[in-house]
Amino acid sequence: MSHNAGQFFVRNRVFAAVIAISAAAIVPSAHAAADPAEAPASINFNTSVGSPLSNLTYADMTYGVSSSEPAAVAEERDSLASTSEADQPPPRRRTYGRPRYADNLHNADGSTKIAFEVGGGFVAPSGSTAHYQTLSYKFSVGGGLNFNKNFGVLLQYDYDHMNVPASIIQAMQNAYVNGGYSDAAGVAGLDANTHLWSLSINPTYSLQGAGRSGAYLVGGVGYYRKTTNFTLPAVSEFCDSFGFCQAFNSNQTVDQYTNGAFGVNGGVGLTYKLSNFSSNRLFAEARYVWVDNNGDKNQFYLPNGFRTGYFPVTVGVRW
Repeated sequence: MSHNAGQFFVRNRVFAAVIAISAAAIVPSAHAAADPAEAPASINFNTSVGSPLSNLTYADMTYGVSSSEPAAVAEERDSLASTSEADQPPPRRRTYGRPRYADNLHNADGSTKIAFEVGGGFVAPSGSTAHYQTLSYKFSVGGGLNFNKNFGVLLQYDYDHMNVPASIIQAMQNAYVNGGYSDAAGVAGLDANTHLWSLSINPTYSLQGAGRSGAYLVGGVGYYRKTTNFTLPAVSEFCDSFGFCQAFNSNQTVDQYTNGAFGVNGGVGLTYKLSNFSSNRLFAEARYVWVDNNGDKNQFYLPNGFRTGYFPVTVGVRW
């Protein structure tokens, strides 16, 4: 047997012996683990060492469960766990009221403090006024304060124009001729019109409707100046800075009667907001105006001093 073959044989014998010894040690241990009676005793931990969490407290806290003793914490936890849901108070719900504004342009309810309006329409005489006036136009402008979304006050300027019936104009032509003020040719083309300008204080109460629509009540008192003008056509001449002149026809006032008095008004209106996020509104209103005219009955044109009643109808915008 060669030297190398001998070494190989020895190594194999040693390896086999190691395997046999390991198997003998493993098999008894497996049997011991399978038999409960022969199972090794369980590992016992040292219970004398306290829990590291036992010293944790909730002292000096401003929320949640607070206590300086762990026993109190456990008692409070058990108390909460044993209480039924029916015994618990309902959760607090946060309530939200209407937004409140603090700037100088809005009231607390969100309405604008400053109010403006501009509009135009027509004037319809009523009662005895309809005997010497006819339908014509008007315009108005106003501004004031809103104290809340319902109540405000407007200072309003109105110009209410009314025409004079043809029968009145013919009677005035005859009066001029018969009174010796002019001949028939001199009063040919006579025309007349009446207007009232007024300045009034008007409290307004608004009612909000469904959606963007609304309504309001309005009434007021003010001073009304009534003027009737009689005009005749005349030829006028206009010259520019270069010396070019041109003639044109225009009506010139030849007679005028004026009377001022206090009056009252009242009516209703409808509004429509242009946007849900804006205070701008279209409006349409109808009022009745009564003016206590009581002028000089000795003047040449008596109706200008008669009491005046009419219906102004106005459409426009408010903001």
